[in-house]
Amino acid sequence: MRVDHVSYAAEHDGVHATAERIGKLIGVTPVDGGVHPRFGTRNVILPLAHERYVEVVECLDHPASDKAPFGQAVKARTEAGGGWLGWVIRVEDITEFEKRLGRSSADGNRHRPDGVELRWKQLGVKGLQSDPQLPFFVQWESLDNHPSHGAEDSGVTIESLQIAGDPERVCEWLGLPASKTSTVIDFSFVAPHGTPGLLAVTFDTPEGKVTL
Repeated sequence: MRVDHVSYAAEHDGVHATAERIGKLIGVTPVDGGVHPRFGTRNVILPLAHERYVEVVECLDHPASDKAPFGQAVKARTEAGGGWLGWVIRVEDITEFEKRLGRSSADGNRHRPDGVELRWKQLGVKGLQSDPQLPFFVQWESLDNHPSHGAEDSGVTIESLQIAGDPERVCEWLGLPASKTSTVIDFSFVAPHGTPGLLAVTFDTPEGKVTL
């Protein structure tokens, strides 16, 4: 299992404007990701090195966004002003986590503007909703079109994640310490002064470190 991506809920002016702001800060060109029909959301991707990426996501005016846990989580975060929604772990076999957590994964898909369809399974968004320090899990059907593709030359990486919460709680959820999900990302946990969750992400860019 490894850190796959971090999700950022769009701010008041929408997903594209939010992604453009973040892209300028870290030196990455945003890529339109497409619509998640099952979740009532859409995203814009900021591809990073090390097979990782930033997902900027917003809700659509669609019934699925009220029914699907992911749509509910995005909507709640955007209505609170937007910002970091959470972090996501890529796994090879999500059935192991279905058994351990006692719940079923949800199928996800989206068509990129170029027509390519991405398919995956995700699990644990309800855990994120109830305790936002917890990551959720994703298993990609194929890595051939992983959203990070095209970032090999950018040189921008995730250096660290700052999480408001309890490392022991995250370890219990993952089945291992957060530090075991990456050999290059540093994790720091701080006591929350309110709702726990992903507080900040520091990027290593050719122009220096940038923390958002």
